[in-house]
Amino acid sequence: MNSMTQSPLLSRIKFREAGTLLGLILIGAVFAWQSDTFLTTPNIINILQQSSINACIALGMTLVIISGGIDLSVGPVAALSAVLGAAMLVAGVPVPLAILGALAVGVFCGFVNGALITWGGLQPFIVTLGGLSLYRALALIYTGGTPIFGLPDEFRALTNGSVLGVPNPVIVVAILAVLAWVILNKSPLGEYFMAVGGNPEAARIAGVPVTLTRQMAYMISGFMAAVAAMILIGRLGAAEPTLGTLWELDAIAAAAIGGASLMGGRGSIFGTLIGAIILGTLRNGLTLMNVQAFYQLLATGIIIIVAMLIDKLTSGKQG
Repeated sequence: MNSMTQSPLLSRIKFREAGTLLGLILIGAVFAWQSDTFLTTPNIINILQQSSINACIALGMTLVIISGGIDLSVGPVAALSAVLGAAMLVAGVPVPLAILGALAVGVFCGFVNGALITWGGLQPFIVTLGGLSLYRALALIYTGGTPIFGLPDEFRALTNGSVLGVPNPVIVVAILAVLAWVILNKSPLGEYFMAVGGNPEAARIAGVPVTLTRQMAYMISGFMAAVAAMILIGRLGAAEPTLGTLWELDAIAAAAIGGASLMGGRGSIFGTLIGAIILGTLRNGLTLMNVQAFYQLLATGIIIIVAMLIDKLTSGKQG
């Protein structure tokens, strides 16, 4: 990409980021007006902690979407990583090695997805839809459908601890977000993601390693799913094979709200984080207002559709 083509894209992304942040502020203001406890420090920390898992998944999903793909298997990948990691922990494997093992499972699942898409020539939607069933089935078969309990206290202390009052999961996701931002904005791989998602044939002619680029996107997505799984089982104290149900939809929603184009070639790490926090804030605020879960789903759906309409309108104006 040259500076001429980057400038309109960057300005559009910044415009969407500002709009998404403004949306978060408005939603927060409404809930603060309705509930005295919404803006308290414990509740804000609670929102960030609840949003951290979706944010982690959504970061990987954003890179996949930018590269022109989709990953519907992140929830089951997280479940498989969780039960295998938990099994290692319960068996007495040292905590660092068990965590690395679980992360390796996520990366391997992402590798399989990417290989079928890039080398197998299959559509991302079909491959990851099949992976959604495959990885979930493997998690259920391995555990016999029962949770794995008895995770060591040493492991749980990592996910339940905090630094200066900030929960460790929030810190971990913040670090991963910075790394994802650096990859997307300051590395050749980030340029490759944008180029492949925007026009894969033109990227190939320009010498971009299209196959490797897409492969890396799915491996990063699998890694992020495994990290989210480790965070959750540490908080719960158990690993369930049904963990991660509908995580893929929340991740796609966060990325879309944050400005990622489902057509590929455009997205924002900061926007995705704000999108994940918007979803977490919405659920938290509606819960404080004693709104039934049915209406929470309705509100989430409306926000996603509005975000897509805004994206369409702004793309039309600036493109």
